[in-house]
Amino acid sequence: MTGITGIVPILLTPFRADLGIDYASLRLEVEATLATGVHGIGIAIGSEIFKLTPRERREMLRAVVDQVEGRVPVIMNTSAPGTAPAVELAVEAAEAGAARLMIWPPDFFALGPDAVIDHLAQIAEAAPLPIILQDVPQAPISPALALRIARAVPQVDTIKVETNPTVAQVGAMVAAVGDRLTVLGGAGGGTLVEEYRRGARGTMPFASQAAEFMQVWQALEAGDEARAAALVETRILPVSRLGFQSGDLFYHVHKALLCQAGIFRHARVRPPTATPDAITQTELSRLLARIKTPDTKLKKPA
Repeated sequence: MTGITGIVPILLTPFRADLGIDYASLRLEVEATLATGVHGIGIAIGSEIFKLTPRERREMLRAVVDQVEGRVPVIMNTSAPGTAPAVELAVEAAEAGAARLMIWPPDFFALGPDAVIDHLAQIAEAAPLPIILQDVPQAPISPALALRIARAVPQVDTIKVETNPTVAQVGAMVAAVGDRLTVLGGAGGGTLVEEYRRGARGTMPFASQAAEFMQVWQALEAGDEARAAALVETRILPVSRLGFQSGDLFYHVHKALLCQAGIFRHARVRPPTATPDAITQTELSRLLARIKTPDTKLKKPA
């Protein structure tokens, strides 16, 4: 397998009071994430890319690529419901220096497998970068379709599984694709241990928990499943449980983690967003107090 493996966090996008991108905080986030030893960095839905203008997407990607300077691969999500805009986004990402693309199938209309394969083939022809397929609830990719795509579009070498139940889907995907695709877990990474047992070779969590996920990954690779499971139970699942309670609450939760770590100046989420109510704010404050320990917190670089 030639796909990407390990822990590849998705950056959160910091915003100023005027809701423009806070590039000073973004630089701190990138550097702090790299300092944990991650295997790559991504810009995707976790980065609120669907709320960014085309210009902002280009500028943010260029800023991250320039800062990373090849230390790890930078992945850009270039999904779009139409082939023409998806091709344009992919070409722009390649020109800006992305190392890989991440793409889910068109989701506006239900399409057959031939249309999905043609969509991906046109993107691959226009932008010669490796592609991570994204199996998402709004555009699920069955194991059989993943295998067909891998055979038809050689640039596709990895698939990120996010349709529920992710543990079962990872197992089925690994069994179907064999050594043609590297399988990654997804959906926040809360079941990384179970996915790893079934053949997943990494996951793509939020950058706010890069340090915690690296600790889990290192424990798994060392064969210490007990430590990995304990870290997930105590450090990762409490955050996921609150973040996935409703709507887009996870943005508010993970940005609050970055504020607590001194990385972000503010936890602003671009509208539209569901602002946490008073009870949820109290729950978030309690969570932050409970998980704040010096050994696993994402630290601001010196």
